[in-house]
Amino acid sequence: MVLRSDPSVAVRALRSAAPYIRMYKGKVFVIKASGGVFGDIESTRTLIEQVAILHQVGIRVVLVHGGGPQLSQIQESLGITPRMVAGRRVTDEKSMEVTSMVLNGLVNTQILGICRELDIAAVGVSGVDAGLVRAHKRPPVKVEGETVDYGFVGDIDLIDAKVLQQLLDDGLMPVVSPVSADDKGTLLNINADTVAAGIGAALKAEKLMLVTGAPGILESLEDPRSIISYTDLAGLQKLKDQGSLKDGMLPKAKAIEEAIRGGVRRVHVISYKSTDSILAEAFTNEGTGTLVVENISALSPAEQHA
Repeated sequence: MVLRSDPSVAVRALRSAAPYIRMYKGKVFVIKASGGVFGDIESTRTLIEQVAILHQVGIRVVLVHGGGPQLSQIQESLGITPRMVAGRRVTDEKSMEVTSMVLNGLVNTQILGICRELDIAAVGVSGVDAGLVRAHKRPPVKVEGETVDYGFVGDIDLIDAKVLQQLLDDGLMPVVSPVSADDKGTLLNINADTVAAGIGAALKAEKLMLVTGAPGILESLEDPRSIISYTDLAGLQKLKDQGSLKDGMLPKAKAIEEAIRGGVRRVHVISYKSTDSILAEAFTNEGTGTLVVENISALSPAEQHA
């Protein structure tokens, strides 16, 4: 005898998601996935399956990806020692060649392959394509009292989102590598969180989701359970001042602030290790990670209660 599953569970889930689908249909979500999620094919597929659902219910998704672990692995195999300062990668000329190969080639194409499997009409682009991300080489800067030359690392001058808007209008999903170039065509490495924030602001995205290995923003770095459910820009600055933001979370915090000040309504920091974290963040009040807004007063009572 075959037992029939209870259909009421699926029906309840659809009913609870329906108001959010109506609210977000036609809106832009920028999702930035860190390189850690692409470490194995199953975690990559799990993430893209969630993105596929957003795409298929009419949300206009732009997926921006990193590739730090893959880049470090290839660098080390070539005898190049990766160097990070304040959560950002120092990139010499040889490392820039590897960066382009890994991000524009290996990671981007891997994502597109799974998109094809899941019947998502996706197009791979980088910051170089059609002048999407216009940047200049970062000059040496002072970091914690030390002068650091980041090498072939770029600072963004302009995001020209017309190419992404055109792809979205045609029903396509852009998959964006953060590799960019200056006006002379010199390739530059730009932090993927920074690129995602700039794209979110340029498209006036409804949401920016930063999908990372961390469960969210923590109040105490020593306690993984101290996830902050929601905060605003003032709260984010307070966390930074008290030393709760370290390493890779520092560029994320800067990207969050730039996105919100640029017009993104809500920024979410969530973990790819948490089951269905993207869908939970999009279709429930509770979510799984940290929600950041410009001011707490922008949150509804239901969101604050959750």
